[in-house]
Amino acid sequence: MFATLRCIVMRDLTLAMRHRSDVLTTVFFFIIVVSLFPLGVGPEKQLLKEMAAGVVWVAALLASMLSLTRLFADDYHDGTLEQLLMVPQPLSLIVLGKVLAHWLISGVPLVLMSPLLGLQFGLEGDELIMLVVTLLLGTPVLSLIGAIGAALTLGLRGGGVLVSLLVLPLYIPVLIFGAGAVTASAAGMGADGHLSLMGAILLLALILAPWASAAALRISVE
Repeated sequence: MFATLRCIVMRDLTLAMRHRSDVLTTVFFFIIVVSLFPLGVGPEKQLLKEMAAGVVWVAALLASMLSLTRLFADDYHDGTLEQLLMVPQPLSLIVLGKVLAHWLISGVPLVLMSPLLGLQFGLEGDELIMLVVTLLLGTPVLSLIGAIGAALTLGLRGGGVLVSLLVLPLYIPVLIFGAGAVTASAAGMGADGHLSLMGAILLLALILAPWASAAALRISVE
């Protein structure tokens, strides 16, 4: 099972490296959206600091959605997905591997860029660390939940819009607790409650999302 998971992850990472423009689009979108806010709001440091967590998290959420439609679509169109449905390993394991590859491609770069972008808003020290921690906990949830929406809309016309409508309401708790943890840290309050809830959401998504995505894929292919 671990060999299968590793093969799926390496395959998707290799394919992503052959289409680097898709990866760079997500990163540049994230950078541009976050960087535009200080230019539009002005140089008032306190205001920028107060809105930093929400801006970074909303930008990360939107950036992660850019590549959701491609999560299963390429395999669906070239027939690879039908072959994956016939392997002896559980389909949920294959889905987990594809989600992990999606997070490594679209989530990890956002996490790595977030401290530099946080400096534009006047975040310092512990606040930057908290921003990175919340994104590390939250971006995998975005990929896991997004996989369910991508599987449900697979092969449908206008699937990108439908994915957004399906997953955005489910992203709201992650957005609230992620931005709330950074805001609480900036205010000198404890963020342990926010982090605990985000950890619980991540654990729940790891258990349920691959199974739900696998079921949706079988329905879409049939």
